[in-house]
Amino acid sequence: MLIIGCHLSSSGGYLAMGKEAVRIGANDFQFFTRNPRGGAAKPLDLEDIRAFEEYRKENGIVSVLAHAPYTMNACSKDAGLREFAKNTMLDDIFRLDNIEGALYNFHPGSHVGQGEDVGIQLIADMLNSVLKPEQKTTILLETMAGKGSEVGRSFEEIRAIIDKVELDEKLGVCLDTCHVFDGGYDIVNNLDGVLDEFDRVIGLERLKAIHLNDSLNFLGCHKDRHAKIGEGGIGLQAITKIINHPKLRNLPFFLETPNDIDGYQREIELLKSCYK
Repeated sequence: MLIIGCHLSSSGGYLAMGKEAVRIGANDFQFFTRNPRGGAAKPLDLEDIRAFEEYRKENGIVSVLAHAPYTMNACSKDAGLREFAKNTMLDDIFRLDNIEGALYNFHPGSHVGQGEDVGIQLIADMLNSVLKPEQKTTILLETMAGKGSEVGRSFEEIRAIIDKVELDEKLGVCLDTCHVFDGGYDIVNNLDGVLDEFDRVIGLERLKAIHLNDSLNFLGCHKDRHAKIGEGGIGLQAITKIINHPKLRNLPFFLETPNDIDGYQREIELLKSCYK
């Protein structure tokens, strides 16, 4: 079974997102925990979560991936912004621990001129201050395209963060196909080699989710411009190989392509038809 879904609006709550996912043929979904360009979050609604969990079991929704807001930067020069990142993640984990098997994805951050080593240390420091042995939510570091001063542009940078985190069993990785392609990993012509490198550096057991996107740009451009499936530099043939690869095919895939909800439905139908 292909586990495939897309990014949904959380404005109506978990149950509303679950119903929308099922309506378009998805069996997973992603959402922002709060305003992606701000910091405000809706009040926690445990009754909505209870109703969603019942609906989820009845309708086969396999995975739920929460995405942290873009305003989170754990390695900012500004101590106030780093504190905001810490408090946001703490609050998000508190909320997500009410969702069975929840995953929480975040962009590691931008070191803004401080250098990769400083950025990596600051991200690890935040994670060490946030992660608790009793938490249920798995935190995912997202692979990045490497634009500007982004941390996480290489598998080695992701590994360096993990190595500095005490409760590293709480960590996983979300691989973004557009990001790694733009970052220089040739998933079109050498998917096996890229996965072997991921396994050698990070370990495939850490890979918990995939953002499935085409790219408007070319290999190694470090731009991060998502494209619709089959309409970019990666292409439908390579994406078909990705969803069918024996090391990836049972992972949850989440579309972040530039689409409205009807466009997501068409892409989900297309990818299901390509799944062997």
